[in-house]
Amino acid sequence: MHGKEDTMKRVLLKLSGEALAGPGKTGFDEPTVTKVAMQVKTLVEQGMEIGIVIGGGNFWRGRSSEHIDRTKADQIGMLATVMNCIYVSEIFRSVGLKTAVMTPFACGAFTELFSKDHVNTYFADHAVVFFAGGTGHPYFSTDTATVLRAIEIEAETILLAKSVDGVYDSDPKENPNAKKYSEISIQEVIDRQLGVVDMTASILCRENRMPMLVFGLNQENSIVNTVNGTLDGTLVTV
Repeated sequence: MHGKEDTMKRVLLKLSGEALAGPGKTGFDEPTVTKVAMQVKTLVEQGMEIGIVIGGGNFWRGRSSEHIDRTKADQIGMLATVMNCIYVSEIFRSVGLKTAVMTPFACGAFTELFSKDHVNTYFADHAVVFFAGGTGHPYFSTDTATVLRAIEIEAETILLAKSVDGVYDSDPKENPNAKKYSEISIQEVIDRQLGVVDMTASILCRENRMPMLVFGLNQENSIVNTVNGTLDGTLVTV
């Protein structure tokens, strides 16, 4: 694609819950998750350090609820991401990867509390680290959690795996003439409200100079190809 992605050492991969649900749109689609696991295994074997954030949309979309307190709705969403990370972590283990699941709040024996020092220890041991539970606070999306964790662990870039294969000037599902960008600045994303990630996450990217590579998860071998610079997604620059 562009730039220095072929030399990336540490990345933060964001997966949508809906993408992992596959055609069923809810729950898990094991073949889809296994394909992701095999791609991540390839990258780990190449020496990459990979953190992962997963959305919760395959279980819960709290903001569409009109009858539940927003704080409680967001808490349910955080727990949905914990379930996703535990499941995906176990699929990763089934293909031979080492994993850890971290949360910003205590979850008994299910996860461990987020610690940058522990993240670095896991990466040194070639483990994939899942960051579940969002930021731990309501009113912050998994987009924001993705950027926050990427900054904290000093990732070089965010790999944003979406259902759409890049950033467009309008919704390609609604506009057949929508134009895809090969490269766009985060400032233009903010100015044009293109919704790559939500506004809080976008501003966090801009202020901390965190680039993103946006691509379609459903394209064959898309994660590996994006890292190797051969997939036609969008580079969001800072």
